[in-house]
Amino acid sequence: MADALAGRAPILVPGRLEIAALPPQARFSFRGDAEAVACAAAGFGLALPVRTCRALASDDRAALWLGPDEWLLLAPKDAEDSVEDALRAALGNAPHALVRISDRHAALTVAGPHAESLLAAGCALDLDAAAFPADMCTRTLLAKAEIVLWRNRSDGFRLEVRRSFAGYAWDFLAEAAREHAAV
Repeated sequence: MADALAGRAPILVPGRLEIAALPPQARFSFRGDAEAVACAAAGFGLALPVRTCRALASDDRAALWLGPDEWLLLAPKDAEDSVEDALRAALGNAPHALVRISDRHAALTVAGPHAESLLAAGCALDLDAAAFPADMCTRTLLAKAEIVLWRNRSDGFRLEVRRSFAGYAWDFLAEAAREHAAV
């Protein structure tokens, strides 16, 4: 499936912020109890966070806690089939739900010292690092689009947005970035 943000050049406000589309990635929605979580971690090759609204990441994978028994698993697109096979093998008969959702979302990054204030233009959360530290994630709204927001570094965020809202989210952020460029 074509990338929802293909052809969008990064938006740069030097010394303030950067908005960029991220390449396609394998995504899985996983739900399960403690037994299934342990099995999934073994198959995925990365522990799944059990702390509320937290993410764990390695060089090429990430697991984001979205609810008491729900995680978003991210992996390289070219490893999608092998990751799914490994997860299914490790999960075996443990009660769980595992759904490939790679084409459901598009991802973008907002980074730089003004990333928090840019996102505040459309997100009601307190994004100050004291309230929303690195490796925190949650479902929220950006303007009228539902997103998964993950502070994946001290000065940057990853946004997972449904493909049908990806252009809207991009355009919203681009317009908000114009204010930062004028200041």
